[in-house]
Amino acid sequence: MYDPTRLAALVAVAEAGSITRAAERLGYTPPALSQQLAKLEREAGATLLVRSHRGARLTDAGELLVARARRVLDEMERARHELARLAGLSGGTLRLGTFQTAGIHLLPPVLSAFRRAHPDVELAVADYEPPEGVSAVAAGEVDLALTHVYEPSTPAPLPSSVRAEPVLVEELVLVTAPGHVLAGGSARLPLTELAGQPLISMAPGHPPRQGVEAALARAGATPAVLVETPGYALVCALVSAGLGVAVVPEMVAATAATPVGARLLEPGDLRRTISVVHRTDEAAPAADAFRALLRGAFGRVGQYRHDAGQHRHDNRASPQGS
Repeated sequence: MYDPTRLAALVAVAEAGSITRAAERLGYTPPALSQQLAKLEREAGATLLVRSHRGARLTDAGELLVARARRVLDEMERARHELARLAGLSGGTLRLGTFQTAGIHLLPPVLSAFRRAHPDVELAVADYEPPEGVSAVAAGEVDLALTHVYEPSTPAPLPSSVRAEPVLVEELVLVTAPGHVLAGGSARLPLTELAGQPLISMAPGHPPRQGVEAALARAGATPAVLVETPGYALVCALVSAGLGVAVVPEMVAATAATPVGARLLEPGDLRRTISVVHRTDEAAPAADAFRALLRGAFGRVGQYRHDAGQHRHDNRASPQGS
């Protein structure tokens, strides 16, 4: 049985006239698309394309398979639409709430997959600083919301009509200016080594982080700059300029728009859990489909991990909020 993805790749090359242009249309790299086509040729037991510096043309076998592939893909598209109508996914709007780092770094690939699977469903995305997204879901303002909690902390209880499903867990890591003495080494840094260090602090303006700030205070870190709102891009910029050190989620450190050093801490019990919040008292096929894609993308409780050490990023990186 032929893989429909590879059939679609062959049709795209036939229409574009070259592997490079077809790869751009499909969102592949040319080598990745070439690999898919090579697998299809092995499945077919025939050469399907003749490649040259001017592009790619179909062989007789390729022409035959493309004609059949178009029929197969058309039938699959009709089936998808009919199944969507049966599932209640043929129209309407899926309203999503998110906070900024999740909206920039986690949401786009899942939204793209949802749009491919359910193109008739409109998408609306709104920004909610946690835990405001929970209230928005409970009030019916949005269908789903990405939110987070920090450890240690005392999370607020959820409304009875709302459930939070963990999606991703990430440690909090130390970020410093490049070349800072604490940035060196690959071993975890004991929290006690932060004693006397000037800290870029996000309390008192960010209640979810106050438990983390308390842990840092007990370790002896000294607040040097108070950031009243949870703007991680600003925090990393101040750290990069040498105004202090900070403790931020791994995702933030790995995607900082300014050069920073990063190091894992010991013990590794400072964490952020990102969850998707949804209502439990009403049927919502689009929301259920989106949550299934989130689970497929990140697992039941995914783990975010990057290599500790020096991280440098150019200014094309996206701005970071909470």
